[in-house]
Amino acid sequence: MSKNARLSLIIVAVVAVVIAGFIFFSRNTNTTAAPQSADGKVTVVEYLDLECPSCRAAHPGVQKLKAEYGERVSFDVRHFPIPSHRNAELAAVAVEAAGAQGKRDDMFKLMFDAQQEWGVAAFEKALGDSALRERVLAQRAEGSKAGVQGTPTFFINGTKFSGAPSYENLKTAIDQELSR
Repeated sequence: MSKNARLSLIIVAVVAVVIAGFIFFSRNTNTTAAPQSADGKVTVVEYLDLECPSCRAAHPGVQKLKAEYGERVSFDVRHFPIPSHRNAELAAVAVEAAGAQGKRDDMFKLMFDAQQEWGVAAFEKALGDSALRERVLAQRAEGSKAGVQGTPTFFINGTKFSGAPSYENLKTAIDQELSR
């Protein structure tokens, strides 16, 4: 199979699983500590699955929050590929491969938008990098240890966010932390 055919197959599979994810999505509302910043800023940690439709729905609001808060709030996106999502792990490795080229945020958007014009030779080569796969799996293990059971799961200053992950709800929680 050619590299372009493999890449096209991956993209089509991601899109198909996103649609199927609407059926299988689940959310946990327990509060558990997660990594937080030692520099005194508010830190928002998001564990996501690139095949999760709720993660896709939350992404534009998170991007808007990043732009609004700038340096006052630290956003840390981590992978939590759900085992029942066949291509979530590979999609996460793809994002990390793009990150090795300084394009991680761009690739998140492209993956969520399911666009097909993002394949380049250096990116395709990076997909086979076992260190990137290990990074993704380490983040999933860290998320499991912190109590992540579904995606998207957000932690704000180490406390699990339990509301609907809308822009407004996340903004309210971040503003509460900034006012402390």
